Amino acid sequence: MTSQPSPASPSTPDHLNWTIDQIRALGTVTDIATVGQIFGLPRSTAYAMAQADTLPVPVIKIGSRYRVSVTAIIAVLTATHPNRRPPAT
Repeated sequence: MTSQPSPASPSTPDHLNWTIDQIRALGTVTDIATVGQIFGLPRSTAYAMAQADTLPVPVIKIGSRYRVSVTAIIAVLTATHPNRRPPAT
């Protein structure tokens, strides 16, 4: 479902390797495990935050599955990194 970037080095956190283009390539929505990787969270923490509604992005619950809008992820990342351009509309 999702492709993950390869770590640049063993000491580099995975979330530092996600580019905006790689995130856009995920499609319209992605799963919580991928959101966790993007934000540098362990999978269990990302799921706990989704259940508690404390992730920095809105979570969509479809049945027993959680999904997050890729546009929302990009908006949060570009808002917290002023050198990055906002997503194209």
